[in-house]
Amino acid sequence: MALPLTSNPTGAPRKVLVLYTELAPYVLGCLQTLANDHNTQVHIVHWPVNSEAPFQLKYGHGLHHYERAELGADELVSLALKLKPDLVLCSGWIDKGYLKVCRRLRKKGTVTVMCSDTAWRGDAKQIAASVAGRILFPSIFSHAWVTGEGQKRYALNLGFAEQNIRTGFYAADTERFLALGDQLLKERTEKWPHRFICVARYIAIKKHQLLCDAFAELTEEGRTKDWELWFTGTGELFDQVSNSPTGKNPKIRHMGFVQPEAMPEVLRQCGVFILPSTYEPWGVVVQEHACAGFPLALSSEIRAAERFLQIGQNGSSFAADNKVELKNAMLTFIDSTDAELAAMGSKSKELGDTWGPTQWAKVAAELMGNGYA
Repeated sequence: MALPLTSNPTGAPRKVLVLYTELAPYVLGCLQTLANDHNTQVHIVHWPVNSEAPFQLKYGHGLHHYERAELGADELVSLALKLKPDLVLCSGWIDKGYLKVCRRLRKKGTVTVMCSDTAWRGDAKQIAASVAGRILFPSIFSHAWVTGEGQKRYALNLGFAEQNIRTGFYAADTERFLALGDQLLKERTEKWPHRFICVARYIAIKKHQLLCDAFAELTEEGRTKDWELWFTGTGELFDQVSNSPTGKNPKIRHMGFVQPEAMPEVLRQCGVFILPSTYEPWGVVVQEHACAGFPLALSSEIRAAERFLQIGQNGSSFAADNKVELKNAMLTFIDSTDAELAAMGSKSKELGDTWGPTQWAKVAAELMGNGYA
């Protein structure tokens, strides 16, 4: 049962406390929309920026941020009690200090929301967590806000009532990427760029090496034609992958981490987004590239595919960690005409536009009963 949307008779801003782990620009985009569109002060406590994704974060009007490392558990509780938020959004249940805050505010009747991108897998660890969650979470969280259907199933197993679960917790900065998509689709009416682009941290589950191996094999077989493969990102395996025999293939380029402001120029030179991960809880990067008008090549473990990929319409899927299927998926695009690639790109943009910060902010406003503009 949805919470009612109510107005604030005093006109004073509502307050949201966000207890987050690793912030990214798309998260701030959603929070900024909430602040702008719903007369809300947003107070964000967050962990340090990940060194493998060193985003330069910008905080606009209405956003206040605090370093988690500078706040002990008791200081967190004091901050929360001083703010008296109408809503708390908490990243999962990994930070015990965050849980302490939620437990205190839950007792006061505050809406406390567990936010998660972890999908149900049904392994022993999750089964144990489900048993513990049904005992502990009712005193900590009133609601769950998750990314998709697999995550909703986990929330149900943790004991959340279905009427207290929302989906769509992640949303890309659609305004920026849709504008880029409009530009790129207009520029590509005669020639579609023949480059795959993989945007991901260089860690084992992202399978950069497998992708390099598969593309290099296709090149050796003379099947890649004029296509290339580009990577952006950094991480613990960057040197290992980029210096591997297949990673050094002359048709493969490793660009390192690229700040969001510089990505449009990179994307202008690329034509198909590919992500071969063996584990991807969601993947906002999928929506970003869909909005930008890219056909999508996604492994079977990319959860965001449920919303942004229609196989045969705007891309293809392949079994995770399967080199043969990965090669065949790439050949699907290599052997497509530019007109077919353009049609897939247009469909991707359409699907990417189905969810964004505006819809996200409306869910947050509903959760705190804040429906005024």
